Order: sequence, then structure tokens, then C-alpha cells
Amino acid sequence: MAGKAFLLTWCLFIVHLSHSQDLAPKYSNEFLSLGVGAEAYGMGNAVVAQSNDVNSIYWNPAGLVGVEKWAEASFMHSEYFAGIAKYDYFALAHSIDENSSLAVGFIRFGVDDIPNTTQLIDNNGVINYDNVSSFSAGDYAFLGSYARKLKPAGLSIGGTAKVVYRKVGDFAKSWGFGLDAGLRYKMNKNFSFGLLARDVSSTFNAWVFTLDEQTKNVFLQTGNEIPENGLELTLPRFILAASTQFDIGKKGIYLGGEIDMDVTTDGKRNTLLKMNPFSIDPHMGIKAGFRQLFQVRGGLSNIQQFSNLDDTKYWGIQPNLGLGVSFKGFSLDYAFTRLGASEANYYTHIFSIKLRLDKPKNAEK
Repeated sequence: MAGKAFLLTWCLFIVHLSHSQDLAPKYSNEFLSLGVGAEAYGMGNAVVAQSNDVNSIYWNPAGLVGVEKWAEASFMHSEYFAGIAKYDYFALAHSIDENSSLAVGFIRFGVDDIPNTTQLIDNNGVINYDNVSSFSAGDYAFLGSYARKLKPAGLSIGGTAKVVYRKVGDFAKSWGFGLDAGLRYKMNKNFSFGLLARDVSSTFNAWVFTLDEQTKNVFLQTGNEIPENGLELTLPRFILAASTQFDIGKKGIYLGGEIDMDVTTDGKRNTLLKMNPFSIDPHMGIKAGFRQLFQVRGGLSNIQQFSNLDDTKYWGIQPNLGLGVSFKGFSLDYAFTRLGASEANYYTHIFSIKLRLDKPKNAEK
């Protein structure tokens, strides 16, 4: 309860902080960097080169050409910080023909039932709990993608259009728009390469604040500046990826892996390579499986530097584990991951489902 009560001031402070800096602050629209699908989480989110199903709408739209069935659907639900925050994702992909596919998707990251305590103390200085109401803070993204095969064989291209809506109760909201673009090259059955340009157009969010006079007075009395309407810009992020997969013997057992390098363009971040304006964050994953029935995954991500109380430095890394089972067009994936690097104590269990659907027999040909 206390944690949620703090979120009102925190949410508005974060939004205002982004406008008090440059037009392009760090970590803008970061909910769109969380990832989707337990399969990807289990591999440390290193899947940009190998992604070839409905989840490619997020990871690399060029991979949507791998949707071989008439349609694929994917759903994921996860909870963060002991269930305070909820993260949901749904996507549907359709194979238009042997050369092209399209997909639509939806993402929500939100906190519900946050107590609004700005009116807790009335004009007479009396605490009145009846004045406490509740609100939700939510980030929403609506995705639409198209992918097509190119020449030479194995090369494909894709794009994703994003409409972003962010809302903090009745206090603030924004609308944004951006584009992702991706390339994927499957050189042969053993090697694939990928390139994703996230927010390649830069994503714009126009913020509007609607604070009543009482809330404004609370901000002034507590030493906070009153946020103003403004425009927020999310700068591009580039992900370079390479993956491999080899059969072991002739019994359907295989082993594979991928390494991705995230290149951000908004200045120094706490990553392995810190530069200005570019920072590079490598992450990697491995997998072993039996045919298309069972898969075990592991990954390393979020390589970051931390400080001890005596100001000495040390490096931390985030481990990830995952499992997947598939049977007759149904896939269930599980990931066990942390929400931070080496010292984080928040572990999360993530499940996701994928369905591969044949064309209905009564559908028009």
C-alpha cells in the first residue's frame, strides 16, 4: 500500500524529469525494451537473428516470413515487484503467401489501484482518509508489422509501426508514434544474421498534463515543480545479431546459440562499453532441444558495473533460464529471470503461449 501511494509523485516526477532535460532523455518508453515471450527471456533476449515466428513483430519484423502456418498467436502475462506491476502482451500473425506476412500486437505495462493521497489533508489541515481515491498508471503500445522475402534466398525485410499511449490517472497522458525496421539473413540451415533498428524514425510522445488547482498546490507546497506539456523523443537503438544451430547426430538433438549487441544512441549508459553518444550492451543465449518437442535454454544479459559502500567497483551479470515444450501447434514456454543484474533480489517466473493455426476448412480459397 505504501509503495503504491508513493507512485503518484514518482510517476509525475519521472515524466517531468524527462522534459526538464533534453528533448531526447534516456530511458524514454523503456517499457518497450522489456521484451516479449518466455522463449526470448530464457535466452537473455538474444533472439533477433533467429526469431521467425509471431513474436518477430517485436524482436525483428523481418522474421515474420517464417510464419508458415495460416496464422500464429502468442500471449504472455508476467508480474513485477511482487505483483504490483503487470505486463501483458498479445500478438497475431498471418501468412499472406509464401513470400510475405503481416502481424498485429498489443503491449501493456501498468500499475493499478494506486492510492491518490494528494487530498489526504483537507484545507483545514485535517487528515481525512475518505479523500483518498485510486488510479492506474499504464503504458500501452499498438503494433502493426509487414515482412517480405527478398533476393538472394534467405534474405527478408520487415517493418513495425508503433502507436504508444501512456496515461497516469487523470493527471497526465501522451500519444506517440514510431517505426522499427529489421533485416534477417538465413545464410544456411546453420547460420542466421539479424539487424533491428528500433525507433529508427525516432518515436515522438506528446505529453499533456491536467492537474487541478489542489494538486498544483500540493506540488508547490512539497517543493516540486508543476510539470508542463511537452514533446518527448526516443532516439534509435540498433541491435546486431548472429545465431547458429547444429544437429547432433541423427536422433533429432540440436544445439544452438546467439549473441546480440544493443547499440544505444542517447549517451552513456551503464553497459559493458560506455561511450558518448553510443553505448554497447552485449547479451547472449544458448539452447539445446529434441526435434520440435522440447528445449532447454540459458542466457546472460545486463552486464553492468556496481559500487560497494567503500566506492570500489565490481561487475554484475544477469542469468536467465528457460524451458519450452511443443505439441501439434501448441507451445508453452517458461523463463526464470531476475529483474536486475547480479545483486537484484526480484526473481520472476514468466510463462507464454504460442498457437499455430491451419487455415479453416470452410474459409474461402
